[in-house]
Amino acid sequence: MAASTISIETLAHILEQFLAEYPDAIVTEEGALLFDFSAARYSLSGEGKCVLHLWSEERNIVRRVLDAEVQSRTLRLQVLRFGQSQPNLLEVCGDRDPCNASSRRRSRAQYQKLLERVIRREYPGFHLDRLSSSPDLEHSISPVYTRGVLRAGQTLFAFLGAGTDETQPSIDAALTFGILWMDYQRQHFAGRAQVEGLKLFLPPGRSEMVRQRAANLNQEAAKWQLYELDERAETVEAFDIADSGNIITRIGRAVDIQAAGERFAASIARIHAVVPAAEMSVESAAEIVFRLHGLEFARARMTPMAGSFRNSESILFGLGPAEYVLDSQTQPLFAELLQRVTQQRQPAGSHTNLFYRMAPERWLESLVIRQVRAIDERLDQRFVYSQVPAFAASDRAMLDVLTCTLDGRLAVLELKANEDIHLPLQGLDYWARVRWHQQHGEFTRHGYFAGRELSSAPPILYLVAPALRVHPTTDVLLRYLSPRIEWNLAQLDERWREGVRVVNRKHPAGLAPTL
Repeated sequence: MAASTISIETLAHILEQFLAEYPDAIVTEEGALLFDFSAARYSLSGEGKCVLHLWSEERNIVRRVLDAEVQSRTLRLQVLRFGQSQPNLLEVCGDRDPCNASSRRRSRAQYQKLLERVIRREYPGFHLDRLSSSPDLEHSISPVYTRGVLRAGQTLFAFLGAGTDETQPSIDAALTFGILWMDYQRQHFAGRAQVEGLKLFLPPGRSEMVRQRAANLNQEAAKWQLYELDERAETVEAFDIADSGNIITRIGRAVDIQAAGERFAASIARIHAVVPAAEMSVESAAEIVFRLHGLEFARARMTPMAGSFRNSESILFGLGPAEYVLDSQTQPLFAELLQRVTQQRQPAGSHTNLFYRMAPERWLESLVIRQVRAIDERLDQRFVYSQVPAFAASDRAMLDVLTCTLDGRLAVLELKANEDIHLPLQGLDYWARVRWHQQHGEFTRHGYFAGRELSSAPPILYLVAPALRVHPTTDVLLRYLSPRIEWNLAQLDERWREGVRVVNRKHPAGLAPTL
C-alpha cells in the first residue's frame, strides 16, 4: 500500500490557493469529467491519512490523496480509491475549455468560410470587405468573432458572427463586440461613407440574451439586425429587435431579517464572539451567511433532525467550494481559518495576500450597502437589497444592488471592482429585469420596500467601479443605450476599501450618437 506523503493542512492550503485563482475549475479522473467547482464542494479529513471528499448534486466521491503538484493551470493529485492498491491521477483543471488552441483556430476558420458564403448569397448587391477573425487588441475585438463590412455604394453595414462551437457567455457578449466593431467602422469611414448599423449572426436557439439587450439600445443611433444562422443548412432567420423575448428572471419573498436573527441567535453569537465585525446576510428563512468585508467564511443552516419534526442549527465553514461542518474535530481548522481571515482581510492589508484579493466585488458591495448615499445623495439608505432579483445565469461576474431614491424611484447599481468590458450591457441586463418586475408589481407584492410608495418611472441605472478600472470602451457602449434609460457612471477613488468616495461622474447628456 502506498504511503501518504501529504498532510491535510498542506493540501488544504494548496486547494485554497488554486481555487481562489481558478474558482470555476473542473475535476477529471481518467479522462472523465466528474465535477465543476462552480457547483461542487469539497472537504478534507482523516487521522494520519489525507482524505478528499468531493460532492455535487450529481455524484460524490471519496479519495485518499497521496501527493499533489501544480503544473501550469492544473493541480494534479495522486489518489487511491478505497479497496485499491494502485494510485491513479485526479486532475483539477483551471482551463475549462477542453479544446486546445489549434482546434479552436480550425473551427473559427471553418466558420469564417461558412459565414462568407452565406453573406455573399444573402446580400448579392453588397460588396464584402474587411473580413477577419483575427484578434484586434487595439480596438478590443476578440478572436471569437468573425466580422466584416458590407458595402453598397455609400451605404455600409458592419457585421459580426459567432459559431456554434463558442461558449454561451461568448454568444451573450456578441452584442458588446458588435457595437465596438460598428463604432470603429464609423470612425474609419467617417466623411467617406455611412455605416448604417450592425448585423449579428448567432447560432439557433442561443440568442435570447442578445435579443433582450438589443431591445434596450438606441434605435435611432443605428439599425440593429439580428439573425440566427443554421450552420448545417446554411440558412438564416431574422429576428425582430423590438421583441425582447422572454426575460428569464425570478424574485423571492423578502426575508424577515429580525425573525432570522432570533432563529439563529446562537450561531450569530458564536461567530460574533470571534469575529465582531462579521456581516450577516439572510439568504432564506433557513440559512444565513457570515462574511468579513464581503468574504464568505461561514454559514448557518436549519436542517431537519432525524426521527423528529424539529430542526437543528448547524454551522458550515470554509472558503470558496470548501465546506466543513463545525464540530469538535473541525474546531481547530475553524479557529485557524478565522485567525487568518481577521488578520489579512483588512483595508490596510497586503495587496498580494490571498484573503485581501479574494471576492473584490463582494467587498465593494459590503461598503456600498452600508454607504449607498455615497454613490448618490438621492438614494434611500433604508431600502438596500443585494441580488434582487436573482439571475438565472450562474456565470455572472458582477454584483447587483437594488434600492430607491428618497422620492420612491427604483435605482439599480451594477458593481465591478476590476476592469470589465461588459459593464454597460450587463448593467442593462439588470435594469431590464428590475423594470420587468416593477411593471408587474412584484416588489411590493413580495414584501420589498415595505411602507415606501414606489414611483412608476423607469429605474435609474448606476454603474459603479474604481476610476482606473473602468474599461476604455465604456463611453462608446454607453452612447448606444436607449435614451429612455437614465444612467450614471460613478467612478470611485482607487482606495475604495478604506471608504466609498466618488471622484468622477458621467451622465448621458450629449453622448448619444445619431445616424
